[in-house]
Amino acid sequence: MQTRTLLFIFVTASFLSAACNKNDGIKIANHDSNKMMTIMHAMMSQMEAMTKSNDPEVDFAKMMTMHHQGAINMANLELQAGKNDSLKRTAQKIITEQQAEIQQFNTIISGLTVDNTDASFSAEQSENMMKMGKVSDAQLITDDIDNDFATLMIVHHQAAIDNASAYLHHGNHTQLKMMANNIVMSQNKEIEELAVWLKTYKR
Repeated sequence: MQTRTLLFIFVTASFLSAACNKNDGIKIANHDSNKMMTIMHAMMSQMEAMTKSNDPEVDFAKMMTMHHQGAINMANLELQAGKNDSLKRTAQKIITEQQAEIQQFNTIISGLTVDNTDASFSAEQSENMMKMGKVSDAQLITDDIDNDFATLMIVHHQAAIDNASAYLHHGNHTQLKMMANNIVMSQNKEIEELAVWLKTYKR
């Protein structure tokens, strides 16, 4: 699933590049001034600044709250400035579900202590965040809010799946493992829906 998703991302980018070469009016946006990308960059900066404990439970829960907030901020921008009704419904679903999960994460964090060390999880988590940054920066974005929301949310969701999968390999907390499994299932489904939208509208 992850391989197919990443393949789709790069195929989509190749399609957009070819379309641009045909001068069909697609505008390639400057990443540094793009609104969706600005949210992604702010989220990544916050996660990079997080002090790691090397405890999978603590670090997974803390980083996912930041990651989820980034998705909520992107979804809010889609609701405010997007035009497509189906994407707005997706955005509202993301806000509702991820706000609830942030509350769950915060409740769990309040009861956690650093009592485990797993450097391999920390390395994998950091690698996943770096990959998200590289893949997002490789995307062709257009300053069309709908297009940029769908494009970057696929990358964002894939990073959440990667982190949840890493936690499932290293973590031991029953509730966090349930949440990680839910992230993998629900966000894979949303990636497929967003990919279909991009393919249909060919942006």
